[in-house]
Amino acid sequence: MKVAIYTLGCKVNQYETQAMEQELRRRGHEVVDFADAADAYVINSCSVTAVSDQKSRQVLHRVRRQHPDAVAALAGCYPQTHVEDVQKLDIDLIAGTGDRMGFIDLLEEAVTERKHIEAIDQAFERRVFEILPAGGSSRRTRAMLKVEDGCVNFCSYCIIPYARGGVRSLPLAEAARQAAELAQQGYQEIVLTGIEISSWGRDLKTGETLIDLMEAICAAAPKMRLRLGSLEPRTITEDFCRRAAALPQLCPQFHLSLQSGCDTTLKRMNRKYDSARFAQSVDLLCQYFEHPAITTDLITGFPEETEAEFEETLDFIRKCGFAQMHIFPYSIRPGTPAAKMIQIPKAVKEERAHRAAAVAEEMQQAYLAACVGQTYPVLFEQPKGDCFSGHAPNYMEVLVDGCDLHNQIKNVRITGVAGDALLGEIMED
Repeated sequence: MKVAIYTLGCKVNQYETQAMEQELRRRGHEVVDFADAADAYVINSCSVTAVSDQKSRQVLHRVRRQHPDAVAALAGCYPQTHVEDVQKLDIDLIAGTGDRMGFIDLLEEAVTERKHIEAIDQAFERRVFEILPAGGSSRRTRAMLKVEDGCVNFCSYCIIPYARGGVRSLPLAEAARQAAELAQQGYQEIVLTGIEISSWGRDLKTGETLIDLMEAICAAAPKMRLRLGSLEPRTITEDFCRRAAALPQLCPQFHLSLQSGCDTTLKRMNRKYDSARFAQSVDLLCQYFEHPAITTDLITGFPEETEAEFEETLDFIRKCGFAQMHIFPYSIRPGTPAAKMIQIPKAVKEERAHRAAAVAEEMQQAYLAACVGQTYPVLFEQPKGDCFSGHAPNYMEVLVDGCDLHNQIKNVRITGVAGDALLGEIMED
C-alpha cells in the first residue's frame, strides 16, 4: 500500500514518523509525499496548544475533501489527550502515542478490511520504552536518536505528561548499539532527543544519568558528533560539565528551557528551578566550554504576568546573553491549571513577545559577531542560494562558496555575519 504521513510538533514526533516510515518500507509498503495519491494518510499530531489541535483537524478535513476514498488515520498527542473530541471526527483509525510499531499493524488492517479502529491506551500505565529504529532520511547528515519518553514535571501550562505518561528510558547498551549503527550508515552527527532527556535513566534504577549515556554513546561512535536536545537547567552540575567537557565530540550548544526569568512567574508555571539556579547553569557552562551557544525558550504573557514581572524577565535574559531564543506568546491549553488562571490580553502577550524578540536579536548578533575570526569544523548539509550551508558545533549556520559539500566536515574560518548566519572560507587541509 501507499502511505503518506503528515507530522506536526516536536522532534520526538519527527523521530517517530521516521521510524514508522522505515517500518513501512521494511514491510514492502511505499511511503509517498502527503500531496500525492495514497491508500492511507496518517496525521502524526501534536497537542501542545489548542492551535496544534486545530492544525490537525484542518489537515484531516483536507484529506477527507481531496481523498475521500483513502483511509484517514490520526495518531499522536491529540487523540491521546482528547479522545472524545477526536471520536466526533470522520476518521478511520484513531491511535495515541504508544506502540508505534503496533500502529502499523492497525493501519494495514484498516486499509485491508476498511473498518473503523480505535486504539487508545492509558499513558501512565506504560512502563517500558518502545525501541524504535533510529536514523533519518537518506539525504540527511544528522540522525536523531530517541532515548527517553514521558515526563512527570507537570508544568502548569503543559498537557504533555498526560499525552506521554511517565518517564521511560532507552537502555544504555541499546543506545550505544544504535549510535554505532548510525555511524556505520554514514551519519556525521547524532542528536539525542526525547520528551525530557534530562530524566533519562530515572526509571532504570541503575544510578546512571544522562552524562553516563553521553559517555557511552561517544565511546560507541567516537567519530560522530553528539548534540543534545532540550535540557532541564538542574541537569547542569559541576560533575556534568567536567565530564561533558572531556567529550571531544560533544557539540557545545546547550538548550536550557527557561520559560520566564521571573521567580514569581516560574512558581506559577510550576517549574522546578528559580532564576538563580538557571543562572548557575549558564555560569557553569561558560566556565567549562569556550564560547558555548546557550539557547532557550521563553513564554510571554503567561497568566497573571505583570509588567514588572516581564521587565524582570527582560533583565534576566540580557544577563544570560543567549545565542538564540525561541519566543512564544502564551497560548491556552485547555485541561491545564494555567488555563484557569487570569489571562493576559492577546495584544499584551504579543507586544511583550516583540519586545523580548528585539532583545534576543541583539544577543544573537553579539554572539555571531564574537564568532568572526574563529575556525570551526562545519558539517555541510545543502545548497543555499549561491552558497553551501552547514552548521558549526555551536549550531550556528555557516555559508561558504563551494560545490557539493553534502555530509562533509570542513574546517571553516569565519569571516563575517549575514543576517542570522555566519560567512566563512574553507581552510586548506
